[in-house]
Amino acid sequence: MLFGKEHVERYVATDGAEGHEWQGTTTLILTTTGRKSGRQRSTPLIYQAYGDDLLVVASKGGSDQPPAWYLNLRANPEVQVQVKGDRFTAHARTAGPAEKPDMWRTMAAAWPAYDEYQSKTDRDIPVVVLTRS
Repeated sequence: MLFGKEHVERYVATDGAEGHEWQGTTTLILTTTGRKSGRQRSTPLIYQAYGDDLLVVASKGGSDQPPAWYLNLRANPEVQVQVKGDRFTAHARTAGPAEKPDMWRTMAAAWPAYDEYQSKTDRDIPVVVLTRS
């Protein structure tokens, strides 16, 4: 099973032939700019298409703290995305209250554990919308 740095390396090296399909769902590579370091940080994340956009969830497994990649994209919403061999720049934003319920259902259908993660924390787990630039 791929995870973390190894997942990113294999995904990038194989244009997603290894790593896009993961535990019954699909992943992309999100690259953010570190809010403190200024360095590029790449993370494999479960995603789903939503119209012309892509959705990811800042769950960190239901932690009370958001994942570092989410804090990074809030500081600098211009991100790099790789889906299989397609690499592009995107603008990241947090889904608003009116649109989030439907987007959450889309993501929970792809990874049912998201509902469990939300039940473990008082933090409102964000859905992030990635719009190709």
